Amino acid sequence: MKLSGRGRGCCVAGSRERGPPLRSPFVHQLRLSPLEKAKIAFMTLTLFPIRLFFAAFMMLLAWPFAFIASMGSDEQELEKPLSWWRKIVDILLKAIMRMMWLAGGFHWINVKGRQALPAEAAILTVAPHSSYFDAIPVTMTFASIVMKAESKDIPVWGTLIKYIRPVFVSRSDQDSRRKTVEEIKKRAQSDGKWPQIMIFPEGTCTNRSCLITFKPGAFIPGVPVQPVVLRYPNKLDTITWTWQGPGALEILWLTLCQLHNSVEIEFLPVYIPSEEERKNPVLYANNVRRVMAEALGVPVTDYTFEDCQLALAEGQLRLPSDTCLLEFAKLVRSLGLKPETLEDDLDKYAASAMKMKKEKVDLKEFSAYLEFPVSHTLESMFALFDEKEDGVIDIREFVIALSVVCKPSKTLETIQLAFQLYQSENGTIVEEDLAHILKTAMGVSQINVTHLFRAVDEEEEGEITYDDFYRFAELHPHFAEDYLYADQLGDESGMETSSLSAPNGICTDFSPENAEDKNKPLQKKLN
Repeated sequence: MKLSGRGRGCCVAGSRERGPPLRSPFVHQLRLSPLEKAKIAFMTLTLFPIRLFFAAFMMLLAWPFAFIASMGSDEQELEKPLSWWRKIVDILLKAIMRMMWLAGGFHWINVKGRQALPAEAAILTVAPHSSYFDAIPVTMTFASIVMKAESKDIPVWGTLIKYIRPVFVSRSDQDSRRKTVEEIKKRAQSDGKWPQIMIFPEGTCTNRSCLITFKPGAFIPGVPVQPVVLRYPNKLDTITWTWQGPGALEILWLTLCQLHNSVEIEFLPVYIPSEEERKNPVLYANNVRRVMAEALGVPVTDYTFEDCQLALAEGQLRLPSDTCLLEFAKLVRSLGLKPETLEDDLDKYAASAMKMKKEKVDLKEFSAYLEFPVSHTLESMFALFDEKEDGVIDIREFVIALSVVCKPSKTLETIQLAFQLYQSENGTIVEEDLAHILKTAMGVSQINVTHLFRAVDEEEEGEITYDDFYRFAELHPHFAEDYLYADQLGDESGMETSSLSAPNGICTDFSPENAEDKNKPLQKKLN
């Protein structure tokens, strides 16, 4: 596959403009110099335990106030203006939370712009979402947030969460997402009676290098929103908590070991949707994202949390951070191939490719093969596989890439399918075939498989079967790290990953599963 500006995680400004390649938004590499390591070692023995104690103490101090203020609160009372004693509790809790962040090294919180009144903008959309430290604006405003229902049962923290009157999403209730959207609509259309709702529309944490696709849930009510952008202008980034990189506890430790931590919160002007945006929440979300990206000076990309799952799937072949399969997965979605039928589509395309054998196809034939008309999306997908830029592609590479996107953690199933596509009449492949298979399965332009091929080819026959490869993989389950990554992909692909059962971050996704992307181009907002 071609690893170029078009095929290597390229950014999009609007929906068509292409920018230079960028690193994966789901990976954060933190490299410490010897001096920084020495400083952290010193701070660990001196400042860290003091800060940790005072931060925990402040959270415990806030608990009784939040508990008393939350007792007996019903829905009608919450819609009324705060009573005098609740206003006092509100001020006390904000002061305590500010002292907690002060204990954590956030000595100054730089706030730009003006927070809109609830009647002006019922929803605050915050991005980029990169850490649990993004809770700082929540504790400053006490805006409601969307949280998993299980959060309210966490000792101490659950009481503080309930105080800000969140909207809870229940995993056990299949109808919970619809109910959540209805609750947000009700609050958003209450003319400021309810507190503002703060939503992180990316739905997961990134490294702030770009803004990924916004989930449409915050924009379904069709009411004005106030975009809020976050910046952490620190020399050493100990804040970022992504799926691939330092874990939550390590981030906490490293951040508390810094002498000072900076954060900037900027409230942008209220965004009032047009009539078309009110009817199309995806268009509305994309246009707000564009405004926020311009304020941050970062690109936007159509990557989603599902792409994060693909990039960090725990198969035997973990994808490098610059893989173009993320771009391919995005194009698969844009083309209209649905996740629920993707395995059936894969079987159909694989059977057709086996009949074609080694024949290459041009764009028109590729269109007929997929049974989709020629479009900008189809042309972009074709370009990913047109490595020599001669106007033809090997259809087998498309099938292998689709198999990885369809079954990212089932490496051997993809390789078995690839063997069936590439093997000769006696069921064998040569080293060149294995190189084509693995570079496509990993979404890279070049790969050296000589060491791996020789290890599998114990008889030194110059060809191997799938059974040979399967036996070798059973004996060496980490063959990729031992024979591929060590040679050419570096440490980045060998980093430990965690299970992706749910997005990380402090605001869970509640967007309906069937939120319709109408694939309309972004329109410039004119006010």
